[in-house]
Amino acid sequence: MTAAPPARGRRRAPTRIERAAGRAAALHRPRVLLALLLLLALTCVLLLDGYLRAEVGDDQRVRAGASSFGVPDDILDGGPILTFPGGRATTVSVPERTIALTFDDGPDPTWTPRVLEILEEYDVPGTFFVVGSMVARHPGIVRDLVDQGNEVGVHTFTHVDLSYQSASRVTREMEQTQLALAGAAGITTTLFRAPYSSKTDAVDDYSWEVYQRLGEDGYTSVFIDTDSEDWKEPGVSEIVEGATPEDGEGASVLFHDSGGDRTQTLEALPRYIEKMKAKGYTFTTVSGAMAGADGAPRAAGDPLQASHRPATGTTLYEGRALVAAVTVAEWTVPALSAGLVVVGVAVLGRFGLMLVLARRHHRQRNGRRFGWGPPVTRPVSVIVPAYNEKECIGNTLRSLAASTHPVEILVVDDGSTDGTAELAEALALPNVRVIRQANAGKPAALNHGIRSARHDIVVMMDGDTVFEPDTVGRLVQPFADPSVGAVAGNAKVGNRSTLIGAWQHIEYVMGFNLDRRMYDLLRCMPTIPGAIGAFRREAVLQAGGMSEDTLAEDTDITIALHRAGWRVVYEEHARAWTEAPRSPRQLWSQRYRWSYGTMQALWKHRKSLTDRGPSGRFGRVGMPLVVLFQIVTPVFAPLIDVFTLYSMLFVDFRAALLAWLAVLGVQLGCAAYAFRLDREKCRYLLMMPLQQLAYRQLMYLVLIHSCVTALTGGRLRWQKLKRTGEVGMPSGSGG
Repeated sequence: MTAAPPARGRRRAPTRIERAAGRAAALHRPRVLLALLLLLALTCVLLLDGYLRAEVGDDQRVRAGASSFGVPDDILDGGPILTFPGGRATTVSVPERTIALTFDDGPDPTWTPRVLEILEEYDVPGTFFVVGSMVARHPGIVRDLVDQGNEVGVHTFTHVDLSYQSASRVTREMEQTQLALAGAAGITTTLFRAPYSSKTDAVDDYSWEVYQRLGEDGYTSVFIDTDSEDWKEPGVSEIVEGATPEDGEGASVLFHDSGGDRTQTLEALPRYIEKMKAKGYTFTTVSGAMAGADGAPRAAGDPLQASHRPATGTTLYEGRALVAAVTVAEWTVPALSAGLVVVGVAVLGRFGLMLVLARRHHRQRNGRRFGWGPPVTRPVSVIVPAYNEKECIGNTLRSLAASTHPVEILVVDDGSTDGTAELAEALALPNVRVIRQANAGKPAALNHGIRSARHDIVVMMDGDTVFEPDTVGRLVQPFADPSVGAVAGNAKVGNRSTLIGAWQHIEYVMGFNLDRRMYDLLRCMPTIPGAIGAFRREAVLQAGGMSEDTLAEDTDITIALHRAGWRVVYEEHARAWTEAPRSPRQLWSQRYRWSYGTMQALWKHRKSLTDRGPSGRFGRVGMPLVVLFQIVTPVFAPLIDVFTLYSMLFVDFRAALLAWLAVLGVQLGCAAYAFRLDREKCRYLLMMPLQQLAYRQLMYLVLIHSCVTALTGGRLRWQKLKRTGEVGMPSGSGG
């Protein structure tokens, strides 16, 4: 039964699992990087979408009382078209009986196409000062606009007042809008109209600096002569009257094709065009007005679109990339938003279900009339798989030797190189057998122990775990019910003095044990913890033993028992004390194996979804619950945090903070109730807000890493965490 240890000085051949691990090791770090990049990409998509909607860096300032002493008088009294030929500021007026019809704030998917229909019907061109973020979101409208013979100008990227912005922000607003135009229509433009601008006599010292800087870059700034004020929705007659110039004068006229309900604008436009044509007016673009002005240079090509320049080279490709990125954001963010609403409702529903079923489970199992049947007093076999556990094995075996229930203790040494087997034997404890085997992994060690066990009930535990004297006795009592095939115990964190230990303690009490109460009543317990679980030997052998197919052999065997028709229950009073990882690296390694192994086990047993009987019950009840709450919702959870942080920074800090605190309050309530059921001291809940900000984020990344590994087909081996042996016999249950 006992395998001989490998000869000293001879290098043993690697096991199959270790060879697979070696092949996967080269891909481990790239997968971590890919997981981080995925989260970063989604964050960037969200920020891009917010920037497009002018939520990031939105202009909240209101101009009031600025002087214009630095602005030349001939500019203040000049025409609506401001150019800088040769570096000298010059204004151009629209020729008499000529209308340069301009539109601001588009393109809009509802209103701009209808405006274009009216212009085409009346054979009238227009100049559209477009917002870059809107161009990137609706590139097809801009293409149609240009193809129809209309002209476009820059109205900044986020509709921000440039007068209060830094030079770099001004440059960014202009360049991004030009890129959007390049990606949408393959052009750039030299025309510019500032948001919140009106006539040239309103230019002040703040804005004049901006116009000068843009003039040096080759931009022509366009103002207005008459304002329809259609954005006020004053009525169709008032819009037409406000847009009409006096005494046959030419005019740059302002309408809007976005920014609100433009119904009155659409009604007013035909009436206005007909009225002005009846008065002998002609309609043109800003470039057309400049071409018709006295002394203005004549441009080659189409005079109505003289401001347009073909986008080439880097500008063209960067513009297309911008439009493509915006398209992705436009589809992704709404889908994610809808998904997060579903996830949020599901999570809150789960909290409610857990509380109801946990309370029912506690009252049922602690009621005076409850019992599993006749007391189970026969001896049981306790299997302790051990690999380099010299720090912990002594405490583990001494705690088992103090058991009030008769036990046979089997230490299966899985090729340890630190003298674990020798230490176990040197303790000379009664009823302890040490079995040696070449290193083959935890499932092989457990199977070796099961084959060597002398009793029909086997208890499995980890080599770093400590049992209380009555743990085994309490753990095996459910086997009085012949339908019970396995029992999950209550795993507790022993080293709670560390920060990670305290966080993991909260998770064990709330996330694991509260869940197990719910799953117990629903008869779909997904996992018996490796630290403390009991099995009918017959049931395990019937299921084929502990499988090496997955990294989560505990989840694998639990699901296999469900499918075989055995009942799996939770015994909350059977407690085991285990050592939590002491460093983020060790925690990552542990949870990575757990998460990935759970995915493997679920995939392995996917056919239970269509099975009948007990197997189908788990497949249609347990499987969806595990997938939804252990994989899907945690994967989406980082996005909830990103949305929350984004809302705090750029939308409504107070509302976002209150929402986050409300969710935290719900979690604290559930945790407090779980601590009460487990009779734990609630002082650890003070760590919960910090746990939500730090520990939970790490768990999210681990799960994303596991998903990437699963999708790329990587494999891992049984990973041994470094232990300190600080968890000994507990002095009390409340810790």
